[in-house]
Amino acid sequence: MPDIKIENLKKVFGDLVAIDNLSLEVKDGEYLTILGPTGAGKTTLLRLIAGLTKQTSGSISINGERVDKLPPEERKVTFLSQSYSLFPHMNVWDNTIFGPIARGWEPEKVNIIGREMLEMVHLYDRKDAMPNELSGGMQQRNALARALCADAKILLLDEPLRALDARLRLDLRYELKKLVKDMGMTAIHVTHDQEEALTISDRIIMLKDGKVIQSDKPHDMFNKPASPFIHHFIGEANFVKGKITKKSNNDCQITDSIGRIYTAAKTSQEVGANAVAGIKTEFTVIEKEQKDQMNTFRGTVDRKLFLGRFTDFEIILTDGGIVHARLPSSIAHKFVEGSQVYVHYSPERLLVFPEPEKGLKAELEMM
Repeated sequence: MPDIKIENLKKVFGDLVAIDNLSLEVKDGEYLTILGPTGAGKTTLLRLIAGLTKQTSGSISINGERVDKLPPEERKVTFLSQSYSLFPHMNVWDNTIFGPIARGWEPEKVNIIGREMLEMVHLYDRKDAMPNELSGGMQQRNALARALCADAKILLLDEPLRALDARLRLDLRYELKKLVKDMGMTAIHVTHDQEEALTISDRIIMLKDGKVIQSDKPHDMFNKPASPFIHHFIGEANFVKGKITKKSNNDCQITDSIGRIYTAAKTSQEVGANAVAGIKTEFTVIEKEQKDQMNTFRGTVDRKLFLGRFTDFEIILTDGGIVHARLPSSIAHKFVEGSQVYVHYSPERLLVFPEPEKGLKAELEMM
């Protein structure tokens, strides 16, 4: 199985630095997901690895051999782009088995892998259909099946599930990863979908402004984000700005500009430092009665938004500020718009970060 090593990779388009001195290693057989906002450089990175775009500087190696000067067809990499690129004159079956046929596989082997791939993407019963007879989601599934048939050991997937309906997207997440593992492939999967990244990945790379800002296992990316931006991007968060006024081995205290005191998780920062503390909306508790003095603030439910399994709340605090909370819809009926509530933050869930150099607002911007 192949590994990939990228060193000091840079790609500049005019005045735009799309990839900024990026270094990255992808292990043999790893399912790596690249997550980040629009314009972070995710697709550009895949195209550089595939050889469809030439880097400005830096190197790309596969199995210890530099490939950045090789043409795409010699890199043994399959790239599934967002545009699908199906052959319009071929039906679903012929598009799927194009790679194995071109490589001269035995007909029996071609038939086996073609059927297996099309059944995986739920398209075998449409194998005779032409691309213009398929929906966008079906075309994407056909392109995915063709990519998996290509006999490459590195699979580059650019938003491979984005055009699918919600139920099928959930099913294919697990089937796709299992198939990649069973076939002994190394995969790099680009997505905007945080939940998709958390469920499918061996490891997640968070990309922003062409740079890797965190590389971690999904559980650690969610629970130990490296910055307020990541904390907010992977699940919405509430933030508090202030100074660290007290600390111990177990926790710290942050005092905001109007004197509210928050007990938060432990930090390596010193007393007196400017800091930002954040807690995810699903960990933000709202109650009808005050049950705890610590980290509890009175407010009024201003808006309530039903999302199916969950309901989002926007709460205006009595002494200023807006807080968001996400509750299971099974208990959300307890709180109605206009009602008084108490917002509570568990100290261990209130994570502390240094104040961003450009300020919290700029840090949280997607672009």
